[in-house]
Amino acid sequence: MKNKKSLIVAIALTIIFIIYTVFVKTIDVRPIGPNNSYVGFAIINQKFHELIGVNFVLYNITDWGGLIPIVICFTYGIIGLIQWIRRKNILKVDSNILALGFFYIITFIVYLFFEFVIINHRPVLINGYLEVSYPSSTTMLAICFMTTSVFQTNKYFTIKNIKRIFAAIQITVLAFLVVGRTISGVHWLTDIIGGILVSVVLLNYYYLFIKCFDKQKNSLNFNKLS
Repeated sequence: MKNKKSLIVAIALTIIFIIYTVFVKTIDVRPIGPNNSYVGFAIINQKFHELIGVNFVLYNITDWGGLIPIVICFTYGIIGLIQWIRRKNILKVDSNILALGFFYIITFIVYLFFEFVIINHRPVLINGYLEVSYPSSTTMLAICFMTTSVFQTNKYFTIKNIKRIFAAIQITVLAFLVVGRTISGVHWLTDIIGGILVSVVLLNYYYLFIKCFDKQKNSLNFNKLS
């Protein structure tokens, strides 16, 4: 019953994100971007962009900082691979790591999807090029990978003070990347919001995966005892 409720919530959030994306693509669309590129919610996006301006120093910092979630992704991927090799059965890998693997795959698919299905371009040229901007990939990866990393920290660290320190560092990095990306001016406001929304959707599926894998493992253990 709990899994069904979690699935309903995840599907509902997915629908909300899809509707929002359609609105971004269709409502108040005007050529306000570089090279007369069209942008949805033009008035809101333009006003916000004029308010914050562009800060390429902050853009570069958050761009390099965006490697931190990627490194974390590869770290947990290696942990999962080591567990698989040592335990000689993928089903014996920790359920939260298995869920994390599926989560990373889906996140990567979503990232690739929006590289080809273009909703918005950036409000500025990057090295003379007009890059894809929706949803903000830095925002999405920071929220998705850092939030799930906090979950792993809480699971694997037993000493409370160390657990809190690591969790605080990860949350701080997450907040800096999202806020920094927002005020750097290299994304439209709707791109940042889109990045946050899609992250919430993906995280809900991650927690659903954990419940499903836990249930499956408990079922296998029960069958062995029987």
